Amino acid sequence: MSEKNLGGARDAVCIQTKQIYDSCKSKECLENLRVYVTEAAQCIIDTAINVKVRKAEIIWVFSDVEPVPFNKGFYTVDLKYFFKVTLDVYTGPSTPRRVSGLAMYDKKIVLFGSEGNARIFSSKYREDGLDIQMWQKTNMPEAVVEVVDPIALAAKVVDTCDECCKCDCEVDFANVPASVQKVFDGALVLSGDEKRVFVSLGIFTMVKLERNVQLLIPSYDFCIPDKECVASTEENPCDLFETLNFPVDEFFPPTKCNFNTDGENGCDCGCRE
Repeated sequence: MSEKNLGGARDAVCIQTKQIYDSCKSKECLENLRVYVTEAAQCIIDTAINVKVRKAEIIWVFSDVEPVPFNKGFYTVDLKYFFKVTLDVYTGPSTPRRVSGLAMYDKKIVLFGSEGNARIFSSKYREDGLDIQMWQKTNMPEAVVEVVDPIALAAKVVDTCDECCKCDCEVDFANVPASVQKVFDGALVLSGDEKRVFVSLGIFTMVKLERNVQLLIPSYDFCIPDKECVASTEENPCDLFETLNFPVDEFFPPTKCNFNTDGENGCDCGCRE
């Protein structure tokens, strides 16, 4: 590649990076997800007259990629969401009791991920390490899932005998990762309850299929930091404090016009002349 084609760059270098072959986004309202709680929390819920969702958080999203039969280059991406749901449980006129539990949701999508038959061996593998899968893997695309904490929409408490209670035959806590179960204070219970809690959540998700590729790109220079590292020591804590700007915005909350709510110029609330 000539210097003219480089557009002023010093050189052309080959790098290995991840290329996105396909992606999608989704906005979903997940209705009536059962919240599984510990035995202690279940005793509180059994006496509840009402519940409210305080917040919901993403613990983890498990993803599994498998090729689509008879459709080369396409793959199914199985996703399993694990949510930590925090509830305010009202058992009477007193202050509500706060408990947390696990909600789960399964989703399957199909994306294009191209083809590759090479087997990839990485020097990161250690024979006595925990990740046995790293010793050899086929050149499958990698699923990357981006999701923000869900919006808590609603919650309800129902008697176990009600028709709206779903069958839990397919639920198996043995398939819930230990790292997810450790988020809670005790073992989650599946049966023996008098009342159950169901929540509705709104989630936004982006899913991408990526592959390792080699790209030739123009190189301009090395990325050399242009500022000094400032150390905080017992001798100069005030010197470090002096370098910080006064947080004016923290004292003056932004108005509606400062939020881009309509996707264009913010709003028509009289801020513009």
